[in-house]
Amino acid sequence: MISIRQHIRAITALGVPLIIGQLGATVQQFADTAMVGHYGTLELSAAGFVGNLFNLVIFFMLGISYSTTPVVGASFGRQDFLGTARALRESLLLGLITSGVIIGGLTWLYFNIEVLDQPEELLPLARPYFLTLLLSLPFLAVFNSLKQFSDALGETRMPMWMMLWGNVLNILLNWLLIFGFTPGDWLGDSNIIAIPPLGLLGAGIATLLSRMFMAVGMTIAVFSKTTYSLSRGNIKAYELHASQSGNAANAVTMLTAEKVRRARKTTRRGLWRMTKLGIPISMQMCLEAASFNICAIFMGWIGAIPIAAHQIMCTISTFCFLLMYGIGAAAAVRISHFRGRGEWQQVRETAVAALALNACCSIITVTLICIFISPLTSVFTSNAEVATLVGSLLVPFVIYQAGDCLQIIYANALRGIESVKRMILYAFVAYIVVSLPMSYIFAFVLDYGAVGVWYGIPFGLTTAGILFYREFDLQTRRMIK
Repeated sequence: MISIRQHIRAITALGVPLIIGQLGATVQQFADTAMVGHYGTLELSAAGFVGNLFNLVIFFMLGISYSTTPVVGASFGRQDFLGTARALRESLLLGLITSGVIIGGLTWLYFNIEVLDQPEELLPLARPYFLTLLLSLPFLAVFNSLKQFSDALGETRMPMWMMLWGNVLNILLNWLLIFGFTPGDWLGDSNIIAIPPLGLLGAGIATLLSRMFMAVGMTIAVFSKTTYSLSRGNIKAYELHASQSGNAANAVTMLTAEKVRRARKTTRRGLWRMTKLGIPISMQMCLEAASFNICAIFMGWIGAIPIAAHQIMCTISTFCFLLMYGIGAAAAVRISHFRGRGEWQQVRETAVAALALNACCSIITVTLICIFISPLTSVFTSNAEVATLVGSLLVPFVIYQAGDCLQIIYANALRGIESVKRMILYAFVAYIVVSLPMSYIFAFVLDYGAVGVWYGIPFGLTTAGILFYREFDLQTRRMIK
């Protein structure tokens, strides 16, 4: 029997690299914004316009890749190593198909970008940047699939390092390509070829190259590191594992080259299984992101100051979200392993342990944010009105942490047990039917203004948490019985 304390230790060991990797990506986004902003205001506006178009696309692709974790984790949990290899191939193929379809749609948008009615002066800057991000999507899809595969095996450190090195490369290339670089000035040789300043296009090229680096790096890791040998169908590694686990007599007869080839072959059934898992997860994530975007529109109806305060508070709250989501993702890996072995009581206890750990981390993080809200706000603005409004948004921010903690853990728990069919319905009810009307009522009917927009958010997140918990509880109780 595994104690709650042991579950918490295991989740922490898996979750810390996930959190560090995601925080690194957030820091890289801040660096991108700062560098482009220092280059020019028009470039920053164009980057924001294109970035908003790609954010939902990236969320959708990430959600599709999340279907890899429960499938690979369950196979790995029951030591079906060839099944994990097949799932990886299916995940990579699904990711590339998804990115291809998205590229087709965005290519049409690229040639008809005028329909979005953006300022004419932004389009010459936005078009090249748009193209570089478009070209990077297949590499992002490959990295996402390989990362989720690695996470599902419990190997979360390799993707963490790959993300961190990719972020460092991105920042370095940003500096070289956005502002240009003339090595001759440093070395006293004017014949050395200089890199001209490329502005926003340089930022796009940096993103493309860093995503290529991460995709290639993870590919090399997965197909060369001994940790992954079992899942590649390596016969010698399989025999070694079998001998260590007491199954040496059956190792050779159970695993032949022909069996490896057949077992690893991609199937339509496997692709469809991952698609059915990935789409609800993607839609849940997109609906949650859309609700925050619509709240920004509500803020725009009130004025420019509320929009700025909303953006700052969303940025600060990102750190809480990434911390909790890292723990939730680690719990999903553990849950998928236990589900693969049919240990449903451990599935439930893992979710409880993750919820307790998330609650403790949330309390600590929120307390620190409340204490240091003034210096945190000053990083983003020197405007006194904006800073005051950010302070007012702290109350609803603190209130919604309980609901956010609950919905993150049980959304990931449902992913871990492959019970995601109803997530789209639950997400639509929580984020669109409940949260947005409540934000509107508090802001405009009850006349709470900008703070009222945020008072509606706890209702949506708590509703989502309760619905996800109820579904998880019903499904796991049914399996125990």
